[in-house]
Amino acid sequence: MITSHDLAFFGVVSAATSLAAAARTLDVTPPAVSQRLRQLEQRLGVRLLERTSRRLHLTAEGQLLARRGAEILAEMETITEELAERRGMVTGHLRVAAPFGFGRRHVAPAMATLRERYPELKLTLSLFEDPVSLRSDAWDLLVHVGPLTDSGLTLHRLAPNRRILCAAPTYLERHGAPERPEHLRRHACAVVREDQADVSLWRFSHQEQPPLTLRIQPAMSSNDGTVVKQWGLAGLGIIIRSEWDVAEDLRHGRLVPLLPGWWLPDADVVALLGARGGRVARTTRFLDILKQMLQPVPWRSDEAPADPRLPDIRS
Repeated sequence: MITSHDLAFFGVVSAATSLAAAARTLDVTPPAVSQRLRQLEQRLGVRLLERTSRRLHLTAEGQLLARRGAEILAEMETITEELAERRGMVTGHLRVAAPFGFGRRHVAPAMATLRERYPELKLTLSLFEDPVSLRSDAWDLLVHVGPLTDSGLTLHRLAPNRRILCAAPTYLERHGAPERPEHLRRHACAVVREDQADVSLWRFSHQEQPPLTLRIQPAMSSNDGTVVKQWGLAGLGIIIRSEWDVAEDLRHGRLVPLLPGWWLPDADVVALLGARGGRVARTTRFLDILKQMLQPVPWRSDEAPADPRLPDIRS
């Protein structure tokens, strides 16, 4: 006979790099983990792990137990939550993944609001440069900025967001502003290398001219968008950043939009729901809070006049 406690225990062990790491997660000693694992293997009559000097390796039986155990525990959690919801309660553990910058500025405050409304909730916010590369079972809701490849997951559009080519006035004073996309080849450009995308291939559209795809040779690159923006603000080169990130800098003149009449592909803010995401109240409540906090769109102000060099970022 195997219990839910056994499944939870083996779930921790199977995800750990060593028995010592599993012991730290479980807050017990490594010998206690070894003993409980032996007892579990004896009861089941199979070997679950192969231990090497460097790490643990699941046997075929161990892989089966880890996979099916996770499914069973998730289903048990769902049943518990559905019963709690019938009593008007919002409980459980909400796991959210988001990009570093957008996550800090917009997702974290939304999670704080959720916690204030539902103090019984446990919350985990994990920030990554490229959260969409994570396995879908690692989160309940994922916030993504930009286009997505085909996905069978449920998608909710949270807010519009443009990508803007810009540079600091100090850079433009020294090097001048490009008049056409092709002129960018003569300029220092900085890019964000955050996923497998071809970040040196820049695509431009124009209302009256054919689309143009341009290969640039980046002078600077980083896997951190904040670093690239800082380089742009310091006058080191031309950058492409999301509207949500640079709207205030554009309004205050710290950055200047370039190539009037040309625009880059949009990078809307969307939320993806995991396989169980749409079935539990905590996820739908958080999605509602996110939508409310992003409407009206916070990076589009009605106070300043539209800049004729840039598509109106207020509407």
